[in-house]
Amino acid sequence: MSAAAAARKILTRLTEVMASRLHAQAKLDQVVEIIGECLSSEVCSIYLLREGMLELFATRGLNQSAVHVTRMAIGEGLTGAIAQKVETLNLAEAKAHPDFQYRPETGEEKFHSFAGVPIVYRERAVGVLCVQHVEPRRYEDVEIEALQTTAMVLSELIVNAELVDEEEARGLTAEMTGPQQLTGLTLVKGLGAGVAVYHQPRVEITQVMAEDIEAERQRVYRAFDKMREQIDNLASQAEFGVGGEHEEVLETYKMFAYDEGWSRRINEAIDSGLTAEAAIERVQQHTRMRMREIDDPLLADRMHDLEDLANRLLRIVSGQVGTAASQGLRKDTILIARNLGPAELLEYDKRRLKGVILEEGSLTAHVVIVARAMNVPVLGRVKGVRTTIREGDEILLDATAGQAIIRPLPQVAEAFHARFAKSREKQAAYARLRDVEPFTRCGTRIQVMMNAGLRDDMSMLAMTGADGVGLFRTEFQFLVSATLPQRERQTRLYRDVLDAAGDKPVIFRTVDIGGDKSVPYLASEIAVQDENPAMGWRALRLALEREGLMKVQARALLEAAAGRSLYVMFPMVSEPWEFDAAKAVFDEQLAFLRAQKKLLPERIHFGAMLEVPALAEVLDMLLPRLSFLSIGTNDLTQFLFAADRANPKLAERYDWLSPSILRFLRRVIQASIGSGVEIGVCGEMGGRRLEALALMGIGYRRLSITPAAVGPIKELVRKVDLAELSAAMTGWLAEPRGDLRAQLAAWADARDIEYD
Repeated sequence: MSAAAAARKILTRLTEVMASRLHAQAKLDQVVEIIGECLSSEVCSIYLLREGMLELFATRGLNQSAVHVTRMAIGEGLTGAIAQKVETLNLAEAKAHPDFQYRPETGEEKFHSFAGVPIVYRERAVGVLCVQHVEPRRYEDVEIEALQTTAMVLSELIVNAELVDEEEARGLTAEMTGPQQLTGLTLVKGLGAGVAVYHQPRVEITQVMAEDIEAERQRVYRAFDKMREQIDNLASQAEFGVGGEHEEVLETYKMFAYDEGWSRRINEAIDSGLTAEAAIERVQQHTRMRMREIDDPLLADRMHDLEDLANRLLRIVSGQVGTAASQGLRKDTILIARNLGPAELLEYDKRRLKGVILEEGSLTAHVVIVARAMNVPVLGRVKGVRTTIREGDEILLDATAGQAIIRPLPQVAEAFHARFAKSREKQAAYARLRDVEPFTRCGTRIQVMMNAGLRDDMSMLAMTGADGVGLFRTEFQFLVSATLPQRERQTRLYRDVLDAAGDKPVIFRTVDIGGDKSVPYLASEIAVQDENPAMGWRALRLALEREGLMKVQARALLEAAAGRSLYVMFPMVSEPWEFDAAKAVFDEQLAFLRAQKKLLPERIHFGAMLEVPALAEVLDMLLPRLSFLSIGTNDLTQFLFAADRANPKLAERYDWLSPSILRFLRRVIQASIGSGVEIGVCGEMGGRRLEALALMGIGYRRLSITPAAVGPIKELVRKVDLAELSAAMTGWLAEPRGDLRAQLAAWADARDIEYD
């Protein structure tokens, strides 16, 4: 018997029970009998959530005297573990499981096998459905599928009959009334204030069991056709996103949208007797349970894409509202989501979107990269979102401090908005420096450039008055694509960027993917997962091995820069031969284009990023080959200190103003004297005011930083006397005494120089 047939057999009989005039307890008593008979199981029990405890409500096979007597906490015993983790257990020998707890009043000592599934309502476990058998055996997949489908039907009966507390069933708690503070992981720094809007408004499933299976199947077919049409048309909608980055993201969605296996599973659920909506939700529950078991972040991202599609399909088939983006944001908004894809974020009106709070999320997620480029603060890994935040609640988001205040008291809101207003006043003052060149008090010109990665970033070049783009991260286009971006698409992006920059230089960093920046089309080629992704198969190492990838990008850059100057920078160069090998790829493509009589760049400037400390020991060999050298302080710092910057325990442990890092950076600048090679810094270090002072004090004259930091650093430059600052830095580094950060801060205070 198939899973659908087994479930249909149970549901057919359950339909009669649910339609009867019996009271709820009598219905549950009949339900356990039906399930036990249909699955030939000696025990069938239902536990429901009451007052925070799982209470035995009905049983076939256990002692009836235990009903409404046996209770256990969430997480306690096998039943409690199922409810806590919202996952299925299937055990041949229950006593061998570490969570097993014996309850003598139930009389279950003679039963060996055990299977249990959560009864889920609104993604929360409100109960558990269990079966047991005397003989040790694992239940077959068809039996588990039947139990899961039955549990879904039971959730409707249980909630409608008010057998569980309404607050617990609907996720309402006492925490959803007064002010609350939630903490999380800073993914994108910044302040934001607005009302809470859930990315996925809940779709209410009003009918679970189907009256006409064929009619439900046709509803799903029509919904699939409409969903696929939506996704095919999404890329052509002018209001969707910026530039063309979303086109690559949608390729991944298309792959799942046309996946026959997914649609087949939904059809099988309909065969069991569920409505179209319930069938989609049933398959979606299965997907969520699988997501909890996945350690591979790349695979987890793909499963998230599938869940997003299921939500779209559910909204279409039910005729209910779309995502909050489709409705449009009416007020300043803090968006709430379990997770979010980059394409989904790009759908929102940036004028109204003031911040994002994610229940999950990671520093390397694609959505974080896009959010940072959009200058939208993001707080991730926030626990208790659904039990604390209601739609429309006022939220004050301080992603920099890693916290969000929900329903703030008036005095707290007033203080936050005063701080916010001061921040905006400063931004306005910085904007007035747009056309002011950053000269120090002693007349030295400091180059202040900006970092970018999306077409949309280029508008910030004129808004900030930056001297150019010191780092254009070309990998963004690769990260949001389901397949390797075609050369024509790459060429179009690079040409658009150069057009937007005008006469200002743009330094294109060749693709830095791999390691912790996973892409689906290269995953199968990584034979061994890197234990330390940042130091693994990534950046130039990957590009040189994947020669085709490097050739395509080289040709695209050369064609895009025809008739102009081109600046190319290779990331993560460890030894001079790597630079030579990368440049040889460009030389080969240059020769090919020349032979084809193509218009070539007027001049090409090749540079390298110094991120790997070993490169500093061979600068005498490398500098004669370079036009410029950029120091990537983010990676360099973690390599110097052997400290993963993504680890929150280490994030603040090692200071950029420690003598070790500053002495290293000074040695690099000193090694370049007389070489004619321009030396700069690109990374967060150059965008922080005290750190920027230190860099200028040891000899750096070019900084490439986030667009938001350009104004503050230009203001800082105009207050500095370099001779005085350099003398102080020389003394501090020659004989370090105490806290160098504190010494530099005191020096700045004495000269009325503001710092972070």
